[in-house]
Amino acid sequence: MDGLIYALIGAAVVIALNRAWTRYAGFLAQAPKDYAGNGTVFDIRTHLNGPMICEGVIYGPTGRVSSRFVGAFDCHWNGNRGVMHEHFRYDDGSEQTRAWDLSLANDGRIKALASDVVGEGTGQQAGNAVQLKYRFKLPEKSGGHVLDTVDWMYLAPNGTIVNRSQFRKYGVKVAELVATMRPAAAAELKEAA
Repeated sequence: MDGLIYALIGAAVVIALNRAWTRYAGFLAQAPKDYAGNGTVFDIRTHLNGPMICEGVIYGPTGRVSSRFVGAFDCHWNGNRGVMHEHFRYDDGSEQTRAWDLSLANDGRIKALASDVVGEGTGQQAGNAVQLKYRFKLPEKSGGHVLDTVDWMYLAPNGTIVNRSQFRKYGVKVAELVATMRPAAAAELKEAA
């Protein structure tokens, strides 16, 4: 009986430490204010505009690469409203398309809608970073689960955007994405499409 009590106490301590790490020191602990005033300002109307190429990997729950992809993006803005069309090609030969409807408030807040996003995504641009949070519904062939997603995009000094996203179910990380986005040459767009 004492062993069971110690095991339960140990499990509770591990869970509490994990939650504290996630909240105060991990990926989810970042806030837009952490990047305010840092370097070149990341303005999504400027840096996510026109034809772009995206290259990245998706890590599964074990931390191993589960998929690699390239994407061709086409982004256009009319004032503070934009549309970003995405076409992805994965290493298994499958393809995926998505269109984001984006709006940017004067204070840097972002609203985002897409057909596989449940409800409305919200975010903030601050300094050289952009954060976006949304609930993403996987395709039925992948289980149809709805995942809580946090995207962070960081503007590199040469204008390339480095994207890191984490996908969680019931608070547990089930996947992570790391990708780059940059203006595309015509040949790269043809290759990615």
